[in-house]
Amino acid sequence: MKTYGVIMAGGGGTRFWPLSTKAEPKQFLNLSGKDILVNETIDRQSAFIDREDIFIVTNQTQAELMLARTDGRVRRDHVLAEPAARNTAACIGYAAMEITRKYGDGVMCIFAADHHIRDEQEYTRVMREAVRTVEETDALVTIGIHPTFPSTGYGYIKNSPIEGKRYRKVEEFVEKPDPDTAQSYVEAGCYAWNSGMFVWKASTILGYFERLLPDIYACLTEIGNAMGTAGEREVIQRVYPTIPKISVDYGIMERAKGILMLEGDFGWSDVGSWDTLDTVRKKDENGNIVSGDTLLMDAKNCVIYGKNKLIAAVGVEDLVVVEGDNAVLVCPQKDAQRVKQVVEQLEKSRKDRFL
Repeated sequence: MKTYGVIMAGGGGTRFWPLSTKAEPKQFLNLSGKDILVNETIDRQSAFIDREDIFIVTNQTQAELMLARTDGRVRRDHVLAEPAARNTAACIGYAAMEITRKYGDGVMCIFAADHHIRDEQEYTRVMREAVRTVEETDALVTIGIHPTFPSTGYGYIKNSPIEGKRYRKVEEFVEKPDPDTAQSYVEAGCYAWNSGMFVWKASTILGYFERLLPDIYACLTEIGNAMGTAGEREVIQRVYPTIPKISVDYGIMERAKGILMLEGDFGWSDVGSWDTLDTVRKKDENGNIVSGDTLLMDAKNCVIYGKNKLIAAVGVEDLVVVEGDNAVLVCPQKDAQRVKQVVEQLEKSRKDRFL
């Protein structure tokens, strides 16, 4: 059975403001110094999926930029444009319908566009195991990450071994915990971080949509019936914005039975905010991560990210300083998660020129 890759790339990446903006969100940033995140994601999947079988689902407003930035890596007709953001269930269902109606059934591997993997060889091995598991069991399979510290920024998957099998049984999906709960999860040894990576047959996930999310399935079916016709785009434009907003986690994964998990230990990170940049860049001898034109004197444990201007930092510690095109961010590293609140406040104040 053919394997397809589906990269979800419609998010805003607000915690990386002011570098991540509505015009050029996180997936288009080069945070590692190698390439933009979405291209690193495409290249990573091509180790076990043919490039011609990789799809990207993005927001309609980002589609032209996506086509330009990924040119030559994926087929242009495999960049699917959502007329409106309707969360991950709609995104995944749209891709599943596109695959089944135009190419037949196949195994879908679902990824985010903005994650980082350190050990790509081990990652490829785990993903190939996941594909084999789907082909053998016809189950929904998720990738859980072996936790290396008690993170409060990730959801967790409670799981248990199945005798004689390389995969594990999913017992429960749990939300982001408080510090004490996170510590207990790590100590228990039966919890994994929820990576948001999934593997399943396109026909199988559509069957779950039909049973568990019938309203969404009805919309997807109407879109599917128009695929390959002259009216396809008009139907997508009309129907897609009416799809109920819900994540695939809430809508399907937390309600489905018999979900399987493969544990990954390959240096995964979702690179969610400026204080996690050390997952993709090395610190210097003073614990600083720097990019661009910088001058540091007695600066320690800082993230300094310049773009067009020289940034001089003197006698400071534990700061994030980022220069965007028309805004500058300064905050303690411990408050890096609050950058999202800055974006929300700018939206409320209608200062869209800074977004």
